[in-house]
Amino acid sequence: MKKKTALTIAGSDSSGGAGIQADIKTMQANGVYAMSAITALTAQNTTGVTGIMEVSPEFLENQLDAVITDIRPDAVKIGMVSSEKLIKTISKKLKEYHVENIVVDPVMVATSGSRLISENAIETLKTQLLPMASVITPNIPEAEVLAEMEIRSEKDMVEAAKKINEMYHCAVLCKGGHSLNDANDLLYQNGKATWFRGKRINNPNTHGTGCTLSSAIASNLAKGYSLEESIHRAKEYISGALAAMLDLGKGSGPMDHGFEIRGRFGI
Repeated sequence: MKKKTALTIAGSDSSGGAGIQADIKTMQANGVYAMSAITALTAQNTTGVTGIMEVSPEFLENQLDAVITDIRPDAVKIGMVSSEKLIKTISKKLKEYHVENIVVDPVMVATSGSRLISENAIETLKTQLLPMASVITPNIPEAEVLAEMEIRSEKDMVEAAKKINEMYHCAVLCKGGHSLNDANDLLYQNGKATWFRGKRINNPNTHGTGCTLSSAIASNLAKGYSLEESIHRAKEYISGALAAMLDLGKGSGPMDHGFEIRGRFGI
């Protein structure tokens, strides 16, 4: 049996709700075969991040070579990459292998508020990875950093997304939330702004929502859906994962990535 494939390049989340673990669960649930290249181990849970241990650029390169030369990914999702050297390694390898359907979630701050990336790494991310992306998926604080402006309204979201699009020449999905347009996301590409309206789900457990959304988009791009349809399907999936109302942990807990998985092994 052949199956479409997706590769996640991101950090590990020891509590399983975000990062590599959330990405693999999401890709599995969205019908693609998931692979991973780990950029860092983190000690974290639903209340915060207490430690980060990066892999070396050489070992990240080894992982990427091993995966791509054997099971070529139909799409790639890039999440937490906290150092300049690792970003450059990813950029070099994706160019070398001419990888397509690249989704970049420019992870800078965890849902819990913990900072996950250094200042010089942000600059390298802007110059090396963003111009390669099919789409990037910043939240409001991340879009403010990338667009170098404050975002306080829908009009600001459009202006910021347009600026980012023009600076880095990639489609931009500016995610709502953070007390602004909750669940409403804005796609800006080819000079056009498209709103994706979502329903507000009253669930405080949102650990890993950004990782999950970007992985779901990558999964659908891998299956051949257009960017707009991939975003629509990804938003439906994340709404279902939130609506399942999983409640684990003492902080902002994880979603139920497998909410729609049925069968005798799930009982």
